[in-house]
Amino acid sequence: MGTTIRDIAQAANVSIGTVSRALKNQSGLSESTRARVVEVARSLGYDCAQLRPRIRRLTFLLHRQHNNFAASPFFSHVLHGVENACREHGIVPALLTAGPADDTIQQLRMHAPDAIAVAGFVEPEMLAALVGLQRPLVLIDLWAQGLRSVNIDNLAGAALAMKHLFEMGRRRVAFIGGSLAHFSIAQRALGYRRAFFEAGLLFDPSLEVTIDTGLDPDTGAARAMERLLDATRGAPPDAVFAYNDAAALAAMRVCLARGLRVPEDVAIVGFDDIAGAAHAVPSLSTVAVDKEGLGQRGVELLLEEAPAVTEINLPVQLIARGSTTGEADPDAARASGGSRGTKPASAKPGERSSERSSEPPGERPGEKHAMQTAQRTAAPDATLACTAASNANARAEADAAIAPPSHCATTHATAHAAAAAPKSR
Repeated sequence: MGTTIRDIAQAANVSIGTVSRALKNQSGLSESTRARVVEVARSLGYDCAQLRPRIRRLTFLLHRQHNNFAASPFFSHVLHGVENACREHGIVPALLTAGPADDTIQQLRMHAPDAIAVAGFVEPEMLAALVGLQRPLVLIDLWAQGLRSVNIDNLAGAALAMKHLFEMGRRRVAFIGGSLAHFSIAQRALGYRRAFFEAGLLFDPSLEVTIDTGLDPDTGAARAMERLLDATRGAPPDAVFAYNDAAALAAMRVCLARGLRVPEDVAIVGFDDIAGAAHAVPSLSTVAVDKEGLGQRGVELLLEEAPAVTEINLPVQLIARGSTTGEADPDAARASGGSRGTKPASAKPGERSSERSSEPPGERPGEKHAMQTAQRTAAPDATLACTAASNANARAEADAAIAPPSHCATTHATAHAAAAAPKSR
């Protein structure tokens, strides 16, 4: 006969009710008592999964850096998906936002959740503390080895965006990224670099810029685009892939303000397909994500007793719009009262403007880069000037540079990097 709760109660010198609450992670016990009972149960060989409680209360934990739903609407849609799934399964959801200076564990005890869903970035130390609570846990738009997680297929999304730009004849594709402490941003940066390797093209590190995490996301992305244009006056990018739509829209505003045409001079692709992407002028090409599906699937994975797969990647879809195709969006044009930013009738996709208001005389891109422009739609021999060996090295370096961190990484260096994590996805 196997070990029973009564056996554990006798060995730990506590009541049967105390054993039940300790093994179910229910409130009403001190942490020392709970830990002692669990240790006794393990020493006696008791299978704690026998007492897995029914999930009635779920806490959706979001970092304070992500809780500005007006400026960063991504997680508001994820939360809607969580709420819908909870409603279907009779679960009461609660939202808790916390930062590194907060006693999140104490706040969670007040919430008394049966399970926890963590979305977006959290510090490694915080994640380790959440694992220590020994409650059912799922990560959404976040990954750590050994934990249940639901993510977007960020690598595939980046590959789709880059393939689209390459097919449009673009070769000098820049990337605007955020802190690599955020799993999804790191994956998109990795996909950006890999795309050059897969296409047999040289990767130019000077075309990759990171936003200043000390600024609000919109300002940070705009200044990153300004730095990029200032640093590449001799050979400016002909396309930009941004880590999310908010950054892409900020980059587009900077380009238009400097007299560049989108997409004739600079094609732009974002990620997430937020509502503002379709209504921009020109409308923004982007990688569409099932944001509510992330939340919905996260709750479903949490409820599974023994899932066959604990790490799920949801598919993505490229939506090509005016910022890369040059095709006017009728709805956006009507909303703006004009067709600013759309392709002129005399222009062809891939052509660059012969004038830029920010360029000094003698440095007009139509004169300096006529050969580059012609090479876009011609045979790519000149732009495919790299060897397999050099590309292999570049790919290895890119993979090593942004390998995803483990949830147990609690070194001072990692904690310092996490403290400077992005304020938005």
